[in-house]
Amino acid sequence: PQQFKITGFSWSPDEIVVGAILEVMPHPNADKLVLCKLDDGQKIHTVLTGAPNLYPYVDAGPLETPLKVVYAREGATIINAYEPGHKPTVLKRRKIRGVESYSMACSERELGISEEHEGIIILDEDAPVGTPLVDYLGDVVYDIAITPNIARDANVYGVAREIAAITGVELRQPDLSLIANGPSIKSRVDIQISNPSLNPRFVLGLIEGIKVQPSPYKVQFRLQLAGMRPINALVDATNYAMLELGEPLHAFDYDILLKRAEDAGKQFPTIITRSAENGERLTTYLGRRRTLDDFTVLVSDQSGPLALAGVMGGAESEIGDGTRNVLLEGASWNMINTRRTIVAQNLNSEAAYRFSRGVHPTLALMGVKRGLQLMHQWAGGIIAKDVVDNYPLPPEAPTVTITPNDVNRLLGIDLSLAEIKDILLSLEFSVVQKDGKILATAPDHRLDIGMGDVGKADILEEIARIYGYERIPETRLADALPPQKRDRRMDME
Repeated sequence: PQQFKITGFSWSPDEIVVGAILEVMPHPNADKLVLCKLDDGQKIHTVLTGAPNLYPYVDAGPLETPLKVVYAREGATIINAYEPGHKPTVLKRRKIRGVESYSMACSERELGISEEHEGIIILDEDAPVGTPLVDYLGDVVYDIAITPNIARDANVYGVAREIAAITGVELRQPDLSLIANGPSIKSRVDIQISNPSLNPRFVLGLIEGIKVQPSPYKVQFRLQLAGMRPINALVDATNYAMLELGEPLHAFDYDILLKRAEDAGKQFPTIITRSAENGERLTTYLGRRRTLDDFTVLVSDQSGPLALAGVMGGAESEIGDGTRNVLLEGASWNMINTRRTIVAQNLNSEAAYRFSRGVHPTLALMGVKRGLQLMHQWAGGIIAKDVVDNYPLPPEAPTVTITPNDVNRLLGIDLSLAEIKDILLSLEFSVVQKDGKILATAPDHRLDIGMGDVGKADILEEIARIYGYERIPETRLADALPPQKRDRRMDME
């Protein structure tokens, strides 16, 4: 049986809900405390708080747009943010500076989210008043161990695909449709790939007229729980799309690229992927100047390097407060070369973690579409029509032949052709049943299925894990052992 460890703090659905602050008033006896009229979906409460992020609203009268907050009702269990150990405590009625207090608007620390307690949580405007916070945000994080051979599942969509296969429910496909009304990106940027074996695919999309601002609270909350620091709506969109689909993205300030192109005497930027010259240098995020090896793959333009391919972007073209137009990259990189770069530079990242274990080129286009969607939702702007897609080396999808006898001989279980077919279809393999055999072709998100006997072993592993290892009976080895040959070198060692 699987062993699960449950830790943390849960939120009572009846006692911790979404509230709306309707008005902020001064406290009669304290300068650093305020009183709030708060609607919790049942009635209007007077709530006392010292949250400094409410000071700007004092004496502003009824708020035109109520502030959505997290409201803990009387009797709710919260984290005591002001006592050592941050242990749970129950909200009880008491007087503070002459005003009765029995409930509160909460900070992140009081909910066990983070150490932040300088202000209360301000939720997104669409948060429904009275809804249990656990239903609106969710208070459970599943921490799932991902082995290197299954890195395709280092994302929500990948995990959902596995759950659908195991449980037999239908997998919901992501909606990647775009409202693209801007001028076409084509003829405004070009892509040159020097070595397709190192960079099989490179996709670019463009969004213009955006506003750099914080992403919605719900997004920041989820990114933090996934171990990522929220930055702004644009960068957060790239990270959120990566966590959803598994395709790392990189956002360039398009205006900076245009200026670099002009300096090089060109009308528009050409993105070039190439190997670095030995000793070439690039300044990455946080101002770190790096000396590169000749095997390091770069994303560059006519003026020089822009990013360490598959690992980290450069400082010059990164998104800043003044960014208005974004060129969004989704690409595929050689995983062995990415590993060499990680080791040589002693540098890792969420992108490098995925690319060094293999990301299928199909995901590049999906990731760019999702990233543009999220940027448009969170930062406005107009998405340019079309994408620029250079795909010189599509991977061959292997087709493997499997029979019920293979399954019986190598796994020790009896499955019919129909049962084998159903398992493989649940994993999105293309399946043809012919002359008592199954011809299974790997789906376009899989890079781990080989050819020939290796492919057969890979397919049988898929059948075994979806069928359930615990259901496979114990049996003795049926095949004869090969003749044993001595290995003198190994014997001496």
